Amino acid sequence: MKKAKLVLIIDDDNRNIFALRLALKSRGYQSLSCNSAQEGLELLDKNSDIEIVLMDMMMPDMDGYEAIQVIGASKTYGHIPVIAVTAQAMQGDREKCLEAGARAYVPKPIDLDLLIRIIEQNS
Repeated sequence: MKKAKLVLIIDDDNRNIFALRLALKSRGYQSLSCNSAQEGLELLDKNSDIEIVLMDMMMPDMDGYEAIQVIGASKTYGHIPVIAVTAQAMQGDREKCLEAGARAYVPKPIDLDLLIRIIEQNS
């Protein structure tokens, strides 16, 4: 039996984390979560099983744009795809996320079928 993919959710809103974890679990994924980009980087350092990161873009302290660049520059986990998951859905936001290094962009509220397709395509 194939091992479930491990998804890291980085979001400063616990309600978003709860909903995403539940949705991913119902689709056979395991997940870790945290409330800040810095904590997410620490989890990536400690857990080599993480296969994909779902990154909220608007967070206090280090935002998702900066965190994506840090992840991409890492020799240890720079290969892990990061999916921007954000409420920012204005014209140009998708491009800004992709320019920062996100592999894909999913606007909130999340279309779960779209998110699962993107996870499958990028991991």
